Amino acid sequence: MPLYESTFITRQDLSRQDVTKLTDSLGAIVEQGGGKIVKNEYWGLKSLAYRIRKHRKGHYAWLAIDAPPAAVKEMERNIRINEDIVRSLTVRIEEIPEGPTSMMQQSRSQDSYAPDAEIAVVAAEIPIIDEPLN
Repeated sequence: MPLYESTFITRQDLSRQDVTKLTDSLGAIVEQGGGKIVKNEYWGLKSLAYRIRKHRKGHYAWLAIDAPPAAVKEMERNIRINEDIVRSLTVRIEEIPEGPTSMMQQSRSQDSYAPDAEIAVVAAEIPIIDEPLN
């Protein structure tokens, strides 16, 4: 079966659980059509580059799909009908990437960045002089 990846943006006023339910319902539609969701990633609440339907932020979600074209077409139809989804893009791909996507790797590196720890290291390297300066 062909492989697809689908990215969609939902309204910012939804909770993460609502986005998860929405993603699960889209996965159920794909499974009813004879396909399967290979990967499912939630990328978080991010600012949009420009306003879309008066929204400045949105929850991003990504699906890697292994399904026949009819199942993907039905999923896209349901995406267009759903008012909670602000924007979406589905493309056919040759292979599904191994490991986390670059968006997930990027968010992990930002989470591990601790500016307070960096300041403490820099402060520890500065010598303290007890002698008065002349």
